Amino acid sequence: MADQLYLSLWFPNFRTDSLPDKLVCVLQQFARVSGDQRVAVATVTPLGWSESPVFQRIFVNDDRSQPSDDSLARNAVAEATENGHDDMAFEFEVKWELWQPEPAGEDFEATWRLAPWTVKVIGFGPEFDDGSYEQNGHIRVDFGLDTPWVLEDEELDKSAAERIQQNVEKLLAFTLSVEKHCGISSRLLWTESGEPLAEKLIARLQRLN
Repeated sequence: MADQLYLSLWFPNFRTDSLPDKLVCVLQQFARVSGDQRVAVATVTPLGWSESPVFQRIFVNDDRSQPSDDSLARNAVAEATENGHDDMAFEFEVKWELWQPEPAGEDFEATWRLAPWTVKVIGFGPEFDDGSYEQNGHIRVDFGLDTPWVLEDEELDKSAAERIQQNVEKLLAFTLSVEKHCGISSRLLWTESGEPLAEKLIARLQRLN
């Protein structure tokens, strides 16, 4: 069964006014791995997730228009956090390309293609959602469903297994880059169900070999 995948990050001696710089650092590590320096959407939500956003900007970064420098991580973060408070969450939607299966007809095997996959990088003010940063991290990266790395319900051939492995390598590269460059004190890669991702990956690889 597909599961939501997250990476929670905590920083030593964390101060709220340092959150923008930490967000920029995490987004820049994502850009290193994805090759895309642009933010797709920036959103600011007050108090808790049940509230309506007080700020949102959607950037058009496709072939139809000339991308604006406003969508670069540092500029997007600066704009979104300009009037920020301790009770707000600052969310930045970015995209990377992952290998994903494309369903085929009954007589043909599924083909795999690189396709955009949305990731959300969220910085939490200490008073947002009753201090949920203690469980979620000062910054949480929401990867979406874990299917690009596990794809539990599918029987994979050698070629498909290689695609999954490439997705895993990209995930690990980002995680290690954040650990190396962003000065975190701790991190946790976790799933919504609580099932350890490492065990799921090992189980998948054992079925492939």
